[in-house]
Amino acid sequence: MVEAQTWTTRRGSNPRLETEQVIEIPSTPTGDSRHNTTGNFLSPTLLTALIIGSWYFSNIGVLLLNKYLLSFYGYRYPIFLTMLHMLSCAVYSLIAIHWLELVPLQHIVSRRQFFKIFALSAIFCFSVVCGNTSLRYLPVSFNQAIGATTPFFTAIFAFLITCKKESGGVYLALLPVVLGIVLASNSEPLFHLFGFLVCVGSTAGRALKSVVQGIILTSEAEKLHSMNLLLYMAPMAALILLPFTLYIEGNVLGITIEKAKEDSFIVFLLLGNATVAYLVNLTNFLVTKHTSALTLQVLGNAKAAVAAVVSVLIFRNPVTVMGMTGFGVTIMGVVLYSEAKKRSRATAH
Repeated sequence: MVEAQTWTTRRGSNPRLETEQVIEIPSTPTGDSRHNTTGNFLSPTLLTALIIGSWYFSNIGVLLLNKYLLSFYGYRYPIFLTMLHMLSCAVYSLIAIHWLELVPLQHIVSRRQFFKIFALSAIFCFSVVCGNTSLRYLPVSFNQAIGATTPFFTAIFAFLITCKKESGGVYLALLPVVLGIVLASNSEPLFHLFGFLVCVGSTAGRALKSVVQGIILTSEAEKLHSMNLLLYMAPMAALILLPFTLYIEGNVLGITIEKAKEDSFIVFLLLGNATVAYLVNLTNFLVTKHTSALTLQVLGNAKAAVAAVVSVLIFRNPVTVMGMTGFGVTIMGVVLYSEAKKRSRATAH
């Protein structure tokens, strides 16, 4: 999925696409201003709670639906499933921006910018396909534990590509992130080497996308709001995935149609899955708009733990005390990393 970016709007300029997950953004709107946008039906507090609940539901829902389809239902076509996600994001983004006007429409201003977005789409495809593929082999709980190491890979790519160095405290905070995964991997009852490798690839791809995005969309004219970026990236990603799904997964469309004739429930599963995949991106934006980027990151840390617990309750995959300890150490490391980054930025300013 596309990771939400935060934005600010300056008079006479396009919305700015930020490269850091925790950044300074406009303060939460006042009660009066937010009341005007929510009408008389919902209080601002209740609206924010509903948005956060929707964000949790969509994030955890798409994980569980992917796991059910790929592992339990027997629909073993992760590339085609990802392509359906991209087509869904393209259609719903078009509706959200052109019809509902949730954000102003931004246009691609040059061929150079087009190829930059295309490059981002390719990295994005790699990350999402790897993530969906890993769910065929790994439980959601372990998948989320590995995904929590994204800051580790982000720091590595930022150093290798941009030579950006962090403070010693930031790098030190990454140690428990890695240590936790080592502990969780050694004690995971359903450990699968290929699943582990593609999940690490997905996490690394997600981190690489965030770093590359900050590099190639740097000029003010080329910066796009996250929802506009999704509008252009999603169809590009679908086109990139099309030849791969035809070559690797064969006549997957024909197989899907045959399955639908035998069991119409798969149509509901695929449509629901694709819709929830878009809601992940929409609710990411809404949570940031109604709270802050920092709140989104804190909620994200908690989301991984909630998703792991819910998946264990639903799918009954075995867990060990050492595995839970490793997951907890990783989450603690991510929290420490976030705090170290805030202190580092405060010192720099």
